[in-house]
Amino acid sequence: MTPDLVKHTQNNEDIAIADRAEQTVEQAAAQDHGPRHVAIIMDGNGRWATQRGRPRLFGHHAGAKRVREIVESCPDVGVKYLTIFAFSTENWKRTQVEVAGLMSLFRRYITKEARALDGFGARVRFIGDRVRLDAKLIKLMDDLEDMTAHNTSINLTIALNYGGRDEVARATKRLAEEVAAGRLSPEDVDEETLPKYLDTYVLPDPDLVIRTSGEARISNFLLWQSAYAEYEFIETLWPDFSKEEFAKLCASYGGRERRFGAVKT
Repeated sequence: MTPDLVKHTQNNEDIAIADRAEQTVEQAAAQDHGPRHVAIIMDGNGRWATQRGRPRLFGHHAGAKRVREIVESCPDVGVKYLTIFAFSTENWKRTQVEVAGLMSLFRRYITKEARALDGFGARVRFIGDRVRLDAKLIKLMDDLEDMTAHNTSINLTIALNYGGRDEVARATKRLAEEVAAGRLSPEDVDEETLPKYLDTYVLPDPDLVIRTSGEARISNFLLWQSAYAEYEFIETLWPDFSKEEFAKLCASYGGRERRFGAVKT
């Protein structure tokens, strides 16, 4: 078992069984009401800044401030899990200045928001490949996960250096290592087994995925987990996304008929 999987398991094993039991109780209710798990592709920071004649990093700072408002509004609309897309595996292609600025922003955000998130009762997790991240940032991520490990008000998952294809590839490698070591039989590998090796293995699949900024694509985000998610592509740029709009989208989800491939009789 690889070191990152060992840590991943140790950090989450204490609540994994309880979380899965909770999922079975709440899943049916979520289909008739609001979404239990919402994932957000926070897009439009750069355009928001450009519209105001400011550098792109100004928009990223504005977007980071928006996160707390949405997190704190989750209990009011019945959202138990919130997953936000902060930095993708493809974002390394941006200019060196922007990437360095974003990494600095992540460090400052975690340092500044740690106490507030803990005080609010948020359980924070990070998903994604940490190999390319610097040691200081990884330490801050680890510390925040440990600090908030027993919180229950809202489960906030931050996707940082995350890509859906990369996640599935890493999960498949871990699974292959288990088979090679004789701890898992090839015959036991199916669509129930693979998710146990994903970064999100203690989380329920998202019910609703929201993308801001008017772009209508999923950008390699939660590819496996969102197979049956509902999607909302909205024009609002992320720094302008309000808790009122968030509540409206969650309420709209409650009116949808979700059959998961079956025919309602």
